[in-house]
Amino acid sequence: MSEMELTDNNTAPIFKTIGLIGKYADPSVEDALVSLHEYFENIGSKVLLDESTAAVFSNHQMQSVSRTQLGECCDLIIIVGGDGTLLSAARSLVGFGVPLLGINLGHLGFLVDLCAIDVHKALDEIMAGEFTEENRFLIISEIERDGDYFGGGNAFNDVVIHKSDVARMIEIETYIDDRFMHSMHADGLIISTPTGSTAYSLSGGGPILYPSLNVMELVPICPHTMSNRPVVVSGESEIDIVVSDRFSTQAQVTYDGQINFNLLPGDHVKIMRHPKHITILHPKSYDYFKILRTKLRWGEKLRN
Repeated sequence: MSEMELTDNNTAPIFKTIGLIGKYADPSVEDALVSLHEYFENIGSKVLLDESTAAVFSNHQMQSVSRTQLGECCDLIIIVGGDGTLLSAARSLVGFGVPLLGINLGHLGFLVDLCAIDVHKALDEIMAGEFTEENRFLIISEIERDGDYFGGGNAFNDVVIHKSDVARMIEIETYIDDRFMHSMHADGLIISTPTGSTAYSLSGGGPILYPSLNVMELVPICPHTMSNRPVVVSGESEIDIVVSDRFSTQAQVTYDGQINFNLLPGDHVKIMRHPKHITILHPKSYDYFKILRTKLRWGEKLRN
């Protein structure tokens, strides 16, 4: 990440090179991206456009670069779309240390919390140094087959081991730091970060975890016995999920609902905290609990 320069009073950081990433294969982001380009040009910042976004529309005058070049050259990367777009960006940019800022084009997201309608006012504040930053961790997973590395990936929300045959369950064994935890006959198992606790794991009955906690949660998907309950473990733990060789049902592992691999009986899926974190910028008015109330439609407090 290139260095952030300061204004004359040494208090307000100015992001000199801005990267833009739009929602995948969605031409509706064009107007928002062009508006952002004009805004940053007017204040003297350089703008680079993600090449996969640039491929969707041609009516722009921005320099397009690879995702790797975005990570290497930018001081700030702005995600235009929804939470899914930010998940994808976080996985590819986690090693570069560049902060991310999310702008939603529709409904408020848990991660993309700036509204496109009044985004220029929020950007004025952020470019003047009026923002809060939040560090969140990802998890990294490796698949081991017959003692060899088979595949894997990063996840910002969750890693899910699940059945690929609708009619049957899978059986898995879970180990935490090489200690046997349990075996389970179920539709699957969700291993979630605190960020992902408001996603699939919430639907599975898992707890909501405050984003800054250094923990991971394991949430069963439709377990055969009701005694299998969600469990929270340390973020420093190594989780090893073994697909039982007693059943021939094929299983899959999915990363953030966007990338998947087929699993065979005897495969190990090893999961641990990623050594790098992602920094997300928010406006000063950001309130995590307000977002929870809005997204989950919780009742307002009884007294003002």
